[in-house]
Amino acid sequence: MIFLIISALILLIVGFFFIGKPPQAKEINWGVNFSQKHTTNLGLDWKETYLALLDDLKVKNIKLITHWDLIGSEKGEYEFDDLDWQIQEAEKRGGKIILVIGMKTGRWPECHIPDWAKNLKKEEQQKEILGIIEKIVLRYGDSQAIRYWQVENEPFFPFGECPWMDKEFLKKEIDLVKSLDYKKRPVVISDSGELSLWFGAAKFGDLVGTTMHRKVWFKEFKKYVDYPFPPVYYWRRAQIIKKLFTKEVICVELQLEPWCPKSLYDCSIEEQQKTMNLEKFKENVKFAKETGFDTFYLWGAEWMYLIKEKQGLPEIWEEAKKLF
Repeated sequence: MIFLIISALILLIVGFFFIGKPPQAKEINWGVNFSQKHTTNLGLDWKETYLALLDDLKVKNIKLITHWDLIGSEKGEYEFDDLDWQIQEAEKRGGKIILVIGMKTGRWPECHIPDWAKNLKKEEQQKEILGIIEKIVLRYGDSQAIRYWQVENEPFFPFGECPWMDKEFLKKEIDLVKSLDYKKRPVVISDSGELSLWFGAAKFGDLVGTTMHRKVWFKEFKKYVDYPFPPVYYWRRAQIIKKLFTKEVICVELQLEPWCPKSLYDCSIEEQQKTMNLEKFKENVKFAKETGFDTFYLWGAEWMYLIKEKQGLPEIWEEAKKLF
């Protein structure tokens, strides 16, 4: 009897998350992620790439990733010229920005700690992080382009080369941002779309940002893995978050670049195409639309420009133009 009850519960759960078709969003807002450091590591001119996104791809929504080690490479000194330029160029074109701030902001190694801060004690690192967050929020608080602040990247998900995870400190970061931003813009907290229930992100953030990756390299298995989750899996969980926390869920990382066994910077184009090519690009965009979500930020726009400019493969870039 107990076995039958457990089996029935499992079937109900599986059916809830794996069966069904979400309603189609009436209008979808598309955006891109952009990292100056990542673009440079790809061997591109980061300013040229950024302007191509704004002027050729016609992007209006940007998730702009800041890196502590770029802004604060020297202790007690801050270099904002590059970030100033990125925000000003978006402002000129009426762009809207999610500005990602903190220690763990995305792109490998996820936590971008300057050399001078790597051997500091945890408490000292946290003091420095709060200091740079304060400077960023005060510097850009008047910008019409800033729509959301994103505090840290997937702070509840243990991915990347990071010295610690601290929920209490995350709360301090969020409280600091809210205390400094007189416009009271919402704070996004992101989490893994495939390996998390989003409860932590919903508890701490005003808005939940999820990832949506379809095919990745699992080093534990030493093989590529296709995630088995259907579109309704994301929709159902978003409805649970809306019901329990009255928070909306948006996709801040839609996979549209390769995921290689080693760094993308050292990955051959043949290997890259195992996880991303024109067909897979179209498949992932179609999948995204079927989740019922209305907001997506493409993860891989810098790579699209790379293969267009350096590999003579403009097809994905041209396909992406249809979204904007």
